[in-house]
Amino acid sequence: MALPVTQERPDALPEASVTPAAPGRAARALAKVRAGLPRTGLAVLAGLLLALSFPPFDLWPLSLVGVAALSLLTLGRTARQAAWTGFAFGLPFFLLLLSWLRVVGWDATVGLSVIEALFLAALGSGLALTSRLPGWPLWAACLWVTQEWARDRLPLGGFPWGRLAFANTATPFTPLAAIGGAPLVTFAVALSGALLAWAALRLRGPRRAPRAAALAALGAVAALLAGYAVPVPTAPADTVKVALIQGNVPNPGMDFLGRPMMVLNNHAAATEKLAADIKAGKVEKPDIVIWPENSSDLDPFSDPLAYRRIDDAVKAVGVPTLVGTLVDGPDEQHVQNEGIVWDPKTGPGASYTKQHPVPFGEYVPFRDQLSKVITRLQRVARDFYPGDHNGVMQLGPARIGDVICFEVAYDEIVRDTVDKGARVLVVQTNNATYAKTGQPEQQLAMSRLRAVEHGRAVLIAATSGISAVIAPDGSVVQRTEELTAAELSAVVPLRDGTTVADRVGAVPEWTLAVAGLLACGAAVLIGRRRVAGS
Repeated sequence: MALPVTQERPDALPEASVTPAAPGRAARALAKVRAGLPRTGLAVLAGLLLALSFPPFDLWPLSLVGVAALSLLTLGRTARQAAWTGFAFGLPFFLLLLSWLRVVGWDATVGLSVIEALFLAALGSGLALTSRLPGWPLWAACLWVTQEWARDRLPLGGFPWGRLAFANTATPFTPLAAIGGAPLVTFAVALSGALLAWAALRLRGPRRAPRAAALAALGAVAALLAGYAVPVPTAPADTVKVALIQGNVPNPGMDFLGRPMMVLNNHAAATEKLAADIKAGKVEKPDIVIWPENSSDLDPFSDPLAYRRIDDAVKAVGVPTLVGTLVDGPDEQHVQNEGIVWDPKTGPGASYTKQHPVPFGEYVPFRDQLSKVITRLQRVARDFYPGDHNGVMQLGPARIGDVICFEVAYDEIVRDTVDKGARVLVVQTNNATYAKTGQPEQQLAMSRLRAVEHGRAVLIAATSGISAVIAPDGSVVQRTEELTAAELSAVVPLRDGTTVADRVGAVPEWTLAVAGLLACGAAVLIGRRRVAGS
């Protein structure tokens, strides 16, 4: 017999008991991603704006915009959410800032940018935690110093590129370097940006407070203008006449050296031309001559021809010359990057060996393992052996403090030369690999900040540019163009006095960095107490 049409199957459930399937984990994750896209997009844009505040763009007010934007984007978020926002901010920032690494390879640019962006992710979490504390703009500024403190040291000795201070080396913030160095400049920039963010919050929403917004904006302006109240000492105790030789290179890029002796011949020939001009009465004879890093592409102590070429050029000009060269290290696997004082009568004398070789550029960490995977690393045939002392040397009448290339980015290396008596700072550099990429401009900016920080003239000698004479107030007196042979002559001050930044050393950096960490700890404890009491 047929079943009635109204009868249900025995195993069927009543309609009322059927519930729609809950969305799957993937669907929920996708929904979260879509919801976060606008915030992520704004973080990417803010990171790019921050990069534009650095050389070669030099739109320094955007450093305030970048700080303010990250503060607003992380405000009130969870630590995990803010970490992603910080990473989305940091990755495009470093990709644009470090785009000069494309000469080595875009994989190097991306890899280093990812590592550096992880520090910005940690910063984002810290900003989110401390945004719940009273006076959070102050803690935000401290955390920017904390983040830079960590990046300056980790991993493998750190990489200080992208510090807020290095975008503000010719701005109203700059004189603060004479009190607390680069960390105090970073703090002031970050405080100004965070206060602007706080002011923007007080101008919108149901809790509008125009008067509080105005006070925060005034605080941001005060942080901006505080540098004008800082005296920058520049009075010389003595002077020295100096000539900087920029001999240029055959081919910019990875193979800038060309054939052996080419770079050395360029610098020797330029020095001999200077000697001829002195003899003809066209220019005054300098007291000292400075050649750049790697101006000799051969070890003069193992290559007699290189020794003779340098010695002939120095004797022709007749004054002590600082020569940059690579010399054999303590064993066959190592080489040393040195600046050597070469006297026209007695030959080579005192020398400085670069203390902070660049990982993967001047030495290969975990060489045996990584060289098998990244064959390009095999081009670094020998690792650079680090020096064990500062670059204070007597060069004719001048007691110089020599730092080599990227070392100008590290506070302690430059500070140590001044502490040990350097009266003028010398930066020997070889930027030929990165010619016309923006990297030489970034390094020039760092040197300008060091001049103000230590109240010393800074002399940059570069193989292919940018060579420059920088006054103790940070102003560029002379500079060369890139990829040209050039010579700069100037009378520069020798100074014995020290700045407040010299005397307090790393105290401001440690104080501000620890304050940022303590603020994070306090935010975590307060949050737990609130949860426990609810």
